[in-house]
Amino acid sequence: MAKSIKTHRTLIESRPGLDEWYEATKMLYNQVVAFYFNLYQAHPGLLDLNQKEALTQAERLTHRTNTNPNPLWPLAETIPADIPAMLRRAAINAARGAFRSFHSRYHRWLKEKAKFEAKGKRFHHRPPVPPRSFNFNLPFYQGMWGARSATSILVRLYRGSSWQWVKLHLLGESLPDGWDAGSPSIVRRRGRLRLHTPLEKTIPTPPKAVAQVAQNPQVRICAVDLNLGDAVAVCTILQADGTEVATRFIRGGKALHARRKRLLGKVATKRSQSGMLTEGEADNIKLWQKIRAIDEYEAHRVSRRIVEFAQAHGATILVFEHLDSLKPQKGRYSKRSNEKRAYWLKGKIVKYARYKAWELGILTSRVSPRNTSRDCSGCGYSPVARYAAGEAPLDYRPGAPLYLCPACLKRGHADHNATANIGFRFFERAFSSTLSIVDPALPIFDRSPSKGFRGTERRAQQ
Repeated sequence: MAKSIKTHRTLIESRPGLDEWYEATKMLYNQVVAFYFNLYQAHPGLLDLNQKEALTQAERLTHRTNTNPNPLWPLAETIPADIPAMLRRAAINAARGAFRSFHSRYHRWLKEKAKFEAKGKRFHHRPPVPPRSFNFNLPFYQGMWGARSATSILVRLYRGSSWQWVKLHLLGESLPDGWDAGSPSIVRRRGRLRLHTPLEKTIPTPPKAVAQVAQNPQVRICAVDLNLGDAVAVCTILQADGTEVATRFIRGGKALHARRKRLLGKVATKRSQSGMLTEGEADNIKLWQKIRAIDEYEAHRVSRRIVEFAQAHGATILVFEHLDSLKPQKGRYSKRSNEKRAYWLKGKIVKYARYKAWELGILTSRVSPRNTSRDCSGCGYSPVARYAAGEAPLDYRPGAPLYLCPACLKRGHADHNATANIGFRFFERAFSSTLSIVDPALPIFDRSPSKGFRGTERRAQQ
């Protein structure tokens, strides 16, 4: 069995005094985190213990009880406010993670310094320093929050002199069914308080992609080609024998690019009017929020439709191109920035589709994008002729919507041809990885002008 994890975010309705109570509690919590970080600095051997043992030892060193009246590092002398036990334990765990990160970076710096000095070179990098302050979000372990419904939750907040139970009204969807909720936390984002709740669900572990292909010759995959044109994504369902089941074009890219470019143009205009920007200060905050919001919405919209399409046709694997080195062309600020964010959007779609598909037991794989748009999916001839409607198919023109193969005379939409090549490339890799473990009679892929990618019996020499 495997675990699927995600975060449920809910907006908290504003009420008088809530912001002040939240800030007071958060400040107190981070002071406790700083105290225990100093404890870990003084006793780095606590990292050698597991988390539960380290928590016990940290409390024994700092918390005064009837059986432990004189702790070595009394927390009460540094922070006079009464700290609930569960908030203290949350701070200990947060301090442990922060110190582990600093400890790793410092020892990595020591190793790099030793390498340089061994070669007789001077090491110019400064050593990492411990954080001077902390700004962790406010968590609520069991006991720090009470009854929760679809519209409200009870939490304990510090009002400057005492702890009080405060009822928070939630605006948004309730927790989904079938998920186990963890300890929530309050996060301030763009001036509004939000309740973040980790969710966890146990799902059957899907077999690895290679194992699926080896065990089921009729396995289905969903090959996805992400583009910069109006068709943001083109999805094709393929079987292992090369049979195409269905294809879907997910459109909306033209309107997205136009809207984003218009907003980026406004940013460029305002920057030219205001002159030099102040270092460290954000500019045109509202415009940038709109740009990020439309990209976030589009990434979720497209990824959700890809996963739904794959699930509807019984596909168990999503296949994308491995696009990590795309760079925008030189040009005006709005055009260059628009193209750059379109590339970022591709990565977001893959990222969101991966976790949404995993919840449904669908794996995600990536293949090389080399010549997926230039090769013919029927016979493998390269390059095909790409052209627009009303033009003669003479040569390969990147970005043109149609294609024609001079060898087998196959024609159609260029993005559809690319999705077929993406899927076939995955199957080629999967079958080559299973040659030694599968039945020798298992079909392999062969390019032929008459059949394209079809199953043929394995040759005797293979």
